[in-house]
Formats: sequence, structure tokens, C-alpha cells
Amino acid sequence: MNILITGIGGFTGSHLAEYLLDDFESIYGTIRGRCRQTSFIDHIKDKLTLLECDLTDYNSIQATIEESQPDYIFHLAAQTFVPTSWRAPQETMNTNILGTLNLLEAVRKSYFSPRILICGSSEEYGMVNQDELPIKETNELRPLSPYGVSKVAEDLLGYQYYKSYGMEIVRTRAFNIIGPRSGEKIVSANFAKQIASMKTDLSKPLEVGDLSSIRDFNDVRDICIAYFRALFRAKCGEVYNISTGIGHTISDIITIYSQLSPIKFGIKIDKTKLRPSDVPVLIGDSTKFRKETDWKPKYTFEQSLKDVLEYWRNQ
Repeated sequence: MNILITGIGGFTGSHLAEYLLDDFESIYGTIRGRCRQTSFIDHIKDKLTLLECDLTDYNSIQATIEESQPDYIFHLAAQTFVPTSWRAPQETMNTNILGTLNLLEAVRKSYFSPRILICGSSEEYGMVNQDELPIKETNELRPLSPYGVSKVAEDLLGYQYYKSYGMEIVRTRAFNIIGPRSGEKIVSANFAKQIASMKTDLSKPLEVGDLSSIRDFNDVRDICIAYFRALFRAKCGEVYNISTGIGHTISDIITIYSQLSPIKFGIKIDKTKLRPSDVPVLIGDSTKFRKETDWKPKYTFEQSLKDVLEYWRNQ
């Protein structure tokens, strides 16, 4: 049984590879040739087959499919950060939409019929009204960022290829993912890195953006289990929320970090961290997914943040 993880060298991809190695031996993963990011998987690299692949190049992904001969595909490779999508909308669209299209086309034209997981995002929902909370899969999609738009396109491409060609495709919409190894572009990791560096400069305040946004935070280790169960247990053609159902403000992250840190720090609003438009509240209803896969989160919000802070203290 061959498994292909696109974007295996990233935050979620590296955790997923670790998780799958407990039960599977033949795991392939794509890395981008121009950056070859493997630091997150250096400790397990000898157990994986890494393939250089540019998803925006059809010939590249076609060669990857032929070499890996996948039975299952976890499609994680993407430009994943909302702020970056404002600065580089064209790159975001190319990577996320064209990359997904190339993957689906390469599989369709191949001799293989893998089951595919399209990993979407809660950012697809965008503007949500108070009477629509918690968010169900049936909620209207109103994305408020280039990233959100690109993930809607990925999502719908997955649905279209399922309906048009009968391909085995499952779609998920995961709410915010946090945990150890998360990059500093993720708000919880950004705060943790700043706090960890304060031991050398106590005069620096914690630089923050909008603290009022409310998000539903999943631990990446819970997400790995969810993705596995989605691909192996959920129904093809369906879309599933992956969420805790609990909302936390961004300021809650600072409160918990202040309790975990002996350093007393000030706070400064950094206007460069503010977005042209932001989603006020994203809290998901994952009832559908839990019923079909028997999944439920194990890690608390507090434990996830503790592990993120510890990770950055060790860097």
C-alpha cells in the first residue's frame, strides 16, 4: 500500500508522516525543489521516499504519480498563510488552485485510482453571521482573503472531479491548526517565538495584531488522526468540518502564555499585522465528521500552547 503526502516537509505534513509511520512503510512525500525543506522530517527521512515536485508544473506532478503509484493521497501542499495571500495573491492562486488541478488531472490520466483527501480550511467560510454559529458544512461560503478563495476553489475542484469522473475524493475543512513545529507566521507560534526571545531582551514588548478575533483551535496531532480517519472512513464526495467546537480569542493565547512564562511583558499593536479584512468568528460544528469516524480531539487548547512555547524555547 503506497501513500503519497504532498507537502510532507511542512508543519502538518511532517506530523502526518510521523503518525502514519506507525502503521505504514511505503510513504512517499513531495518537497519543492527550490527550497527542499526537510528539517521537520530529518529525524524520519530515512524511512520516507522524498520526491522533488513542483505542483504548478503538470509534468512534475505527473512524474510523481507515476513513481509513487499511490493508493492513498493526502493533499497538503499549499500556500497556507492568510497574511501571505494578501501580499502574494497570484502565487497563492497558482500554488493552491493550479497545483490541485494538476494533481487531479495527473491522477485522472494515470493508471492508478487512489483515494484522495483534499485538505481545505475554515477560511472558506469567511464572513459568518452570529445566527450561523457554530458553522456547519452547509453554511454559505463567503471567503474574505485570497487564501480563502483559493481553498474554496480546491474544495470545489475535488467535488467536481468526484462527480464528473467518479474519482474517490474526500474533502475536509479544518479549523485553525496549532502545535509544536508550527511556523512563526501562525499567530500562536509568532507570540511564542517573541516570548522565548525575551530572555535576551526584556525591554521588547509583545508585538500583536487584532486580538479580538475568535478561532476554533485544533492541535496538529489531533488533525493527523482526523485526516487519517477522513481518508479511510469518511464518504467520498462529502465535505467535513474538523473542529473542537470551542472558540478562543487571540488575546486568550497571550493570557495563557503569560501564565506559562516567568517574564512579564508588555503589548504593542503592530499595524503591519492587521489585515485588510478579517474574519471575526470561526467556530465549527464537527458533528457530521465525529459521527462517521468516531474522532474527537485529545489535546486541550492549554496543552497545545504549552507545547508550542516549549518548542520555540528549544529553538
